[in-house]
Amino acid sequence: MIYRLRVILDVREDVFRDIEIQGADTLEDLHNAIVQAFSLEGQEMASFYLSDEEWNQGEEISLFDMSEGDKKQKTMASLRIEEVLKATHQRMLYVYDFMNIKTFYVEVMAITQPMVGVVYPCVVYSYGDTPDYSDADMEEIEDPDAFDDYEDEYDDDYQGDDIFAGDDSFSSYDDEGYY
Repeated sequence: MIYRLRVILDVREDVFRDIEIQGADTLEDLHNAIVQAFSLEGQEMASFYLSDEEWNQGEEISLFDMSEGDKKQKTMASLRIEEVLKATHQRMLYVYDFMNIKTFYVEVMAITQPMVGVVYPCVVYSYGDTPDYSDADMEEIEDPDAFDDYEDEYDDDYQGDDIFAGDDSFSSYDDEGYY
């Protein structure tokens, strides 16, 4: 079976892709299709989260098993799409790049038969441009010591109550930070 998924990037402007993928493909294949469809770098961690109709985040399915001990975490490579998504309008969240989080809403729009001659996965509809998020877009602090000046100014102006007044329990640390 072929799953037509609408994948919506959570940004101010409308940005989404309709991706068709085989039910026998893994969630890792879907992850790769989303990375390509939205022109992401593809080198960041990502996870799918099962979701209800209100998009509440449920069980995590991660790119890699980073669990410790006997309990193994579900991974994208170990689950086929048809094992996770069984009906139209079923939903998942996809989170990409945990340091600069991009959230995507994934919904099953249709489950159909494959078309002859089509190579899956494929993007069948694309709307909007993926915003460019890179370190170069982040505001750079020209003078790292400027914060110290602000902090001193803030301390001088602060007129509030000291909630720790009279509590000497914080003064018992030695030079190495041990109590």
